[in-house]
Order: sequence, then C-alpha cells, then structure tokens
Amino acid sequence: MSTAATHVATHAHVEHEEETGLWSWITTVDHKRIGKLYLISSLLFFALGGLEALMIRMQLFRPENNFISAQFYNEMFTMHATTMVFLAIMPLSAAFFNFLIPLQIGARDVAFPRMNALSFWLFLFGGLFINSSFLFHAAPDGGWFGYANLTGSKYSPGHSIDFWMLGLAILGNSSMMAGFNFITTILNLRAPGMTLFRMPIFTWMSFVVQFLVVMSFPMITVGLILLIFDRNYGTNFYFPPNGGDPLLWQHLFWLFGHPEVYILILPAMGIVSEVLPVFARKPLFGAPFVIFSGIMIGFVGFGVWSHHMFTVGLGPVADSAFATTTMLIAVPTAVKIFNWIFTMWGGKISFKTPNLFAITFVFLFTIGGLSGVMHASPPIDLQQQDSYFIVAHFHYVLVGGALMGLFSGIYFYWPKMFGRMLNERLGQISWALFFIGINVTFFPMHFLGAMGMIRRSWQYPAGAGLDMYNQMATVGAFFIFFAVLVSFINFARGLMGHGELAGDDPWDAATLEWSIPSPPPHYNFAKLPTVHSDRPFWDEKHEGGPAVSQAKIAGPGPHHVAMPPSSYWPILVAVFQGLVFVAFIPGSGSGAFNYDAFLKQVMIQGPIALGMLFCILAWVREDDTPR
Repeated sequence: MSTAATHVATHAHVEHEEETGLWSWITTVDHKRIGKLYLISSLLFFALGGLEALMIRMQLFRPENNFISAQFYNEMFTMHATTMVFLAIMPLSAAFFNFLIPLQIGARDVAFPRMNALSFWLFLFGGLFINSSFLFHAAPDGGWFGYANLTGSKYSPGHSIDFWMLGLAILGNSSMMAGFNFITTILNLRAPGMTLFRMPIFTWMSFVVQFLVVMSFPMITVGLILLIFDRNYGTNFYFPPNGGDPLLWQHLFWLFGHPEVYILILPAMGIVSEVLPVFARKPLFGAPFVIFSGIMIGFVGFGVWSHHMFTVGLGPVADSAFATTTMLIAVPTAVKIFNWIFTMWGGKISFKTPNLFAITFVFLFTIGGLSGVMHASPPIDLQQQDSYFIVAHFHYVLVGGALMGLFSGIYFYWPKMFGRMLNERLGQISWALFFIGINVTFFPMHFLGAMGMIRRSWQYPAGAGLDMYNQMATVGAFFIFFAVLVSFINFARGLMGHGELAGDDPWDAATLEWSIPSPPPHYNFAKLPTVHSDRPFWDEKHEGGPAVSQAKIAGPGPHHVAMPPSSYWPILVAVFQGLVFVAFIPGSGSGAFNYDAFLKQVMIQGPIALGMLFCILAWVREDDTPR
C-alpha cells in the first residue's frame, strides 16, 4: 500500500465562530448545514410518501374493496411515486452529496455556495408546491409518468396536472443547479494530491450522477414545456387529431426516466462501497473496476430508455437494439456486485447497523437486477408489462436497493454529521423489520404479476386467487412502516442529544472526512490536506504515514480561516422563482389560447419576474468576500 497522505490541520486553534439560531439556518451557505437540511426535509417527505403507500395497500387488502375511492386511489398512486422519486430518494442522495463531497476531496465548501443554498430552497418550495395541491382538491392523478394524452386538457381539465408539471419544473431547476455545482467542485477544488483515482468511491459515483442529472433533466424539461404549451396555449405536440404524437412524450420522459434510475441507485452504490470495506477491515476489492463500471452504467444508461416502450410497436430493429443495450448494462452492475462480495470474502466482518443495511442492499438489489434482465427480452416484457411483476422489480431496485443503501449511509455518517452515535439496538430492530417487510411486501407481487394482476388497478375481482398475495403485501407494508418508525425514533433521539459522543473516527475508517472533528467545524480543514494515496487516513493510522488528524498550523497565535458569508438572497430568489410558476395555475388547463387569460398571467407574472430579477442583481452585487 502506498504511503499516506500528509498534512491536514484539523484540530488547530482557528478563530471562526459558527452562527446559531433559525436565521443562520435560513441564510446558511455552508455545505454541511445544507446537507442536513436536505436530510431532514427528505426524510419528512419520505414519511409522507410512505403513508400514501399504506393507503394504496389498505385499499388492495381485499378484493372489490372501497376503503378509498378510485379518484383518491389515483391521487395516492401518483403522489406516492412522485414523492418517493423526486422528494425522498433523490434529495436523500443530495444530502450526502452536500455533506460529504467537499470533506472527501479535502475542500472547505462547494464551488458555488450560494447557488447550493438556492438549489435546496427550490427543492423545498417545489415539494411544498406539489403537495399544496391537496389543499385545493387538485392533487395530481395522472401517474408519475404523466403519459400523454391523459395529461392533456381534454382528459385532465382541472389543475391537478398543472401542480404536477410546474412542481417538477421547479425541482428540475434545483437538480440542474446542484449538478453543475458538484461537477465544478469535484473538478476544481480537490486537495493537492487528490487525483481523480484517489477520490473515494462515493465521490466517484456522485460525479457520474451529476453528469446524468445535467444531461437527462433537460429532456423532461422540454417535455414539460411542450405539455405546458398544449395545456395553456392550444398547441398540439401530443394531440394526434391535430398532428401531434403522444409517443413524443414517452420518448422525452424515458430519456430522462431511465437515467433517473441510475441517478437514484448510484449514490447508494457509492455509500455501500464506503461502508463494506470499513466493516470487513479490507480495502474495496477491485476499486478501479468499481469506478469504471459506474462510468459505464452512466454511459450505457442513456441507450436503454425504449425498453420501457417495447409494447408501443417500435418494430423489431428498435426492440432488438434496446434489448441488447439493456442486457449489456447488467454487466457493469454485476461487476459491482462481485466486487462487494469479494470485499467481504475473508474479511473480519462486523455486523453493525450500517453494515447490515449495506449487505441487505447487495442481496435485495441482486434480486431486483435479475428480474430486470428478464424485462430486457421484448417477448417476455410483452407479458409482464403493466403487471405487478414490474412493480415488484422496481421496488426491489429502489426500496431494497437505493433506500437500503441510503439508510446504511445515514447510520454510517450520522456520527460525523451530528457528533453522536445512534442507538445500535434500535438500528438493528429497524433493519430486521425492513428486511422482513420488503420481502413480504414485494416478493408476492411477482406472483400477482404472473397471475395477471395489472398495476395501477383500484380493485381486483373476487375469486381470481389474488387475495392471499395482496394481503401478504399489505401486512409487509406495515412491517416497513414500523421499520421506518423505529428509525425515526432513533433519529429523533440523536437530534435531541441522546446517545454517546461519537468521537472523530468511531468506525476506524480510511478517508479524509473521518480525520476531522465530529461534527466538522465550519471551515472543515484548518489547513488543506496534501494527499498521497486513496486511503490517506488509514495509512496515517495503520501504515506509519504522516499525521493527518493531529497536524498543527505552523506559527504562533490564532489563525482565521476565510469562509463564504451567509446570504438571504438565495431564499428570496427561490421564493420569487417559485411564485412565477404559481402564477401559471389560475389560467391553466384550458387547452386553448385565451388572450385575456394570457394578459392576466402576464400582469401577475411580470412584477414577480421583476422582483426575481432585482434579487438576482442584488445577489450579484453582494459582497461575497470570504470572511
């Protein structure tokens, strides 16, 4: 193993007090605080999405049930998927992007701290905006995929789809800002000696994800803009009688939607690649292969979108091409799985809560991946499409995979974020309930799909033999509910100061973030590190390398570390930008251009846009000299 890294002054006396109080959180541009804001808000949205899932499962507990109405079921189905994808799993990943990337590469903050804050406030506003539709009895009900022409003004004449499409536009803006910010941060702010292939695996997977974000979100943005024009200004991009094509929406949506799957899963893969080596007491097996397989997943992920469209009649040539690429993408995924298995093989494995979630990720994600390979065959997909077999597949990938990986990360990095250990017993109880619940809920859905139960169905007939498996799935959903509840109790105890103090390095880890205090100071590193290996902190502790954690700044007296100042302009820009979208609602959904309604919108949106412009100009002129 190469000799370690070098001088990272972290415990030195530094003259820099961090602000406290509610206002300091509203105006913060500190990447660590923004990461915590993402974590707490996404967990709350996750709880909301889970309650929506319970409503769905309670409706399907028995045949021909009327626990909720068909309309409310459509709203729950749409909002559950939208919430989990855009408001829970994605921002949970963003919490780790924000908190960890600068720490892992030896930087003091992200490249654009104020834009980072704006990204969070836009995310929060977008999530609240979509969910505010419930207050107006106009919750989105067209499915998270928003297929044309069901989302057109003819079939969805109210404002439900308007809340959905405008909310997604806000969230897309947030994600694009974050993507460019993290790409710039990783390329330009790495510590001396931190070459690309010395970066931790989580940062590498995050790096790939940011490229997926900035290349895929424009696709859905274009699709949403065309839908806005169809619904508001009488255009016909998706309306067949006037020359439009509803398949255009499907192509645009899945050009975003399938890379989105890897946007959701790659961060969890990165976390698992950090957790497993720590608890196996071994380096990650074949780390370069893990990196290149992640890159390949990102690259090939843009060439598989039409496997979602095998049933629309694209023809044998297109079907063959997309079947091939879909099977091909299984190769780098399998490479990662074998790397994780060989990392554990022969290791001194410790079954702490983070590792239990990480091992569960490998097992459950493999099940989801194997059923995914089945869908790569068009003849098989013709049978399974729109059945509960598909529901089982993507829940094993996103719940058994992405969510388990993210919970592993929460339990692993909570001590670094908040300075206290989570309760191990509660963590293991939560893990056990999760493991039982996921399998009892989603494995029977394979049988439901094979027996012909279609997805998105409000009811199913009695006497079809579907009762037992649906009842098992509903019981399993309550296991997941209690698993989440136990973890939330654990998190709440941690936030209230319960639990033992963590110390700087409670897991005996290998990378730079563990060399600094827990929680990290505002400035991260008093002196930026110089890195000589891919495991700098491990080398210092176990290989006789130069001191990382205890190095001091040379020279007498206190030392000041210049940091970006707080700013209230990001939240103001987010508010005005959000209000621009809100102003679309009153005159939307008519499907035809109305000059009077258009003029009214201009009269409303014009002053709001001027307010946003003023805030942006004030932002640009603000004194952002580090201090």
